[in-house]
Amino acid sequence: MMQSSVEIERSANLLKILGDKTRLTMVAMLKQRECCVCEFLEVFEMSQPSISQHLRKLKDAGLVKEERRGQWIYYSLNRESDLFGLIEDILAHVPEQTEKIKQIIKSNPTLRCGC
Repeated sequence: MMQSSVEIERSANLLKILGDKTRLTMVAMLKQRECCVCEFLEVFEMSQPSISQHLRKLKDAGLVKEERRGQWIYYSLNRESDLFGLIEDILAHVPEQTEKIKQIIKSNPTLRCGC
């Protein structure tokens, strides 16, 4: 099956964005489920502003979508993006983030932050 091709500039930008270990891990987690910032805080040793900055870069590139629910924002992969096929191809070579997802489920940070 022939996928629609994405111009080299956008492909290079995507690879640059996903070249960051934190952002690549976030995208791999979002392949499994949507997450809010407090859930990312649970598994990354960094501040909330740092997490938000990573998410903003992913969103600005069109890789993730955000959905506001009350005062909280949930992030998910943008499956409508023309880059999604390339993202899927990359994620096929990245380990699933099951342990991080289990850590989130076990600690349930959304109870504390009210998501």
